[in-house]
Amino acid sequence: MFGFVRPLVPELKVRELERFRAAYCGLCHELGREYGLAGQAILNYDFVFLAMLLWGEREDCGYEMRRCVPGFCRKRCVCRSCAPLTTAAGYSVILAYWKARDSATDARGLGKLPGKALAALMRRAYKRAGERHPGFDASVRERLGELSKLEAENSQSLDKTADRFASLLASASGAAEESSRRALEQVLYHVGRIIYIADAVYDLGDDRKSGSYNPVASRYSLDSDRLSDEQKEELLETLMGSARLAAAAFDLMPRSYWTPVTENILYLGIPDMIRAVLDGTYKTVMRGLPKSPVRPGGGESEA
Repeated sequence: MFGFVRPLVPELKVRELERFRAAYCGLCHELGREYGLAGQAILNYDFVFLAMLLWGEREDCGYEMRRCVPGFCRKRCVCRSCAPLTTAAGYSVILAYWKARDSATDARGLGKLPGKALAALMRRAYKRAGERHPGFDASVRERLGELSKLEAENSQSLDKTADRFASLLASASGAAEESSRRALEQVLYHVGRIIYIADAVYDLGDDRKSGSYNPVASRYSLDSDRLSDEQKEELLETLMGSARLAAAAFDLMPRSYWTPVTENILYLGIPDMIRAVLDGTYKTVMRGLPKSPVRPGGGESEA
């Protein structure tokens, strides 16, 4: 599940990095507490970002030391259970379940098995999350249904397909305080648009091999998994435009405990991710390896 929305770590202060790690671990524990191992299996950075944006203007964060499955021998500092983490956990389960269902429907042959397996694993957790958050559940089903129709038509409109996913993520703003809801809706819309397009660029190679619909490949009628310099420049312009609009909307939101971290994500982390995805270095950067030219679809370039 995506995971493109994360901070630019070298630019975080030590205390800000520790806060971010505590929020990430806190969401993991919240998923485990509410939905079991099935919930923890779909943990990703995007919903940590959502949890931080949902934090109230005057709401502080409590911490505690807890053990986790990957590092059971030592305790980690995690955020205590709270409403923003609970909401983000439920929303992530709902989206993961319907994305798995959608993937199983769109895939061919044996390619359906991973989506079906994940949907089956998530079914019980989804039922509980859907009962708690019926509004978001309905929005996800509606938007993914519209997106599936466009994909079935092999739509060449990148704006139309990206809009459906962006609108889906924007509906998560309904859980925010009234004072920040309108601005948060715009932040999430443009971040959702970035996630959808970046994910499509990153998956060019895999989608070509599997024969799956890819909105970027359809938009440019690609006969390979390589983008030309002109196409990369066009995508960079539209993605950076969304990043600027998300940042402008964020500036209208009241400051909170998490503002230093969310500012880093919006102003530095997302633009850095966009460039890395387009120049093919995202996979190596995320693993902490030296940057080297890699084709968006996978494999090293010939340059």
